[in-house]
Amino acid sequence: MELTGKQKRYLRASANRMRPIFEIGKNGLSKIWLEEVVKALDTRELIKINILQNAAVTTDDVQGFIEGNSDITVVQKLGKTLVLFKQSANKDNRDLSSNVFSI
Repeated sequence: MELTGKQKRYLRASANRMRPIFEIGKNGLSKIWLEEVVKALDTRELIKINILQNAAVTTDDVQGFIEGNSDITVVQKLGKTLVLFKQSANKDNRDLSSNVFSI
């Protein structure tokens, strides 16, 4: 999904005080890890993930893996932290996405 600059700015501002809830370590990326991220995004719509120092992947690798295997949008890469967005399939959890798509 392609977001405009204003929508990305709104999402970055919303994620400013969030703490990362997922980490990528030395085991790297897997389909199981991605499934858990999708489940979390289905509930929250916006999350942060962190890449640990001992990870063998870069932020570009993670972004390519996520965008290539799912419909998740990487909103921001900042150091070793990524902000991810995906509209929830559950209409009750769409508070954030309704604000984003009204911009």
